[in-house]
Amino acid sequence: MLLTLADFDYLLPPGMIAQAPLPDRSASRLLRVEGELIEDRRFSDLVDLLGPGDLLVMNDTRVLHARLFGIKASGGQVEVLVERVLGSHEVLAQIRASKPPRPGSTMLLEDAIEVEVLTREGEFYRLRANHPDPVVELLERHGRLPLPPYIERDAEVGDESRYQTVFAREHGSVAAPTAGLHFDEALLGRLRARGCRLARVTLHVGAGTFQPVRVNDLAAHRMHRERYRLPQETVDAIAETRARGGRVVAVGTTTLRTLESAALDGEMQAGEAETGLFILPGFRFRVVDALVTNFHLPKSTLLMLVSAFGGMENLRRAYRHAIAEGYRFFSYGDAMLIDGRSHEV
Repeated sequence: MLLTLADFDYLLPPGMIAQAPLPDRSASRLLRVEGELIEDRRFSDLVDLLGPGDLLVMNDTRVLHARLFGIKASGGQVEVLVERVLGSHEVLAQIRASKPPRPGSTMLLEDAIEVEVLTREGEFYRLRANHPDPVVELLERHGRLPLPPYIERDAEVGDESRYQTVFAREHGSVAAPTAGLHFDEALLGRLRARGCRLARVTLHVGAGTFQPVRVNDLAAHRMHRERYRLPQETVDAIAETRARGGRVVAVGTTTLRTLESAALDGEMQAGEAETGLFILPGFRFRVVDALVTNFHLPKSTLLMLVSAFGGMENLRRAYRHAIAEGYRFFSYGDAMLIDGRSHEV
């Protein structure tokens, strides 16, 4: 199948992009998509849509305070967005400045952290913090929460909790795994009482998640790479779920990419690795049976992934329905539950 960028385009009225979360996490709407079936539900209905024996797998990454502002030694202003932490004192970062900084130059960020530019690596810079404290602690102390570019406001106090999942624990992301934002402790408790098991993976979302696809021929696109960790206990839980006839339900595209990346060779492997997996229609899913996800940007790799999982025509119909019914889109928006077992391959 020859796929182009235009196959994943749609027109979204700007007013449908959620600019803030709802007062209650689990109060959002949920669009159920199962083959040609499209059904309007509430997110709290997930308790009724998942059965005893199903396994819900979540990404426990935590969003860093990854955005910092400062000045170069020459006096020019800079904005730094950390892509990933590299050890105790180094990071890989994007830098926005009137002139690109040179290796060996320094910057003062947030009037508190002196960093040295070590090298340039493609669109990123390798930076070293000249400070005795670990760089993660410095980011949490002085950095700012990096809301997505389509949220047209600065981060506020409320975002400190609402742009983190309630199960976030591993520092490392520059964006939240947003499907997980709909869960609160009460809903998780109801799911456990229902007989659903919960498991975790960790994938640290990189800044590349917001980068546009720049080629029309999708076969030429290369994904940004992201780090993940798959615990052995999660691998075991998936095997037990399969043996009982339950479903593996991924919370978010990051969880799905982690699980499918770990099973590319046929047998799922626990451990730590990087993934550059680019999922397009025609991909063979080996692990995930159902997916909880938000609505994704036009022409994005995430829209391509969910189209592969639920079927291109099914997802097109679902998105048209969501727009017509006034669903809220993107990170702070509403959610979908997609069954991946009932569509054309």
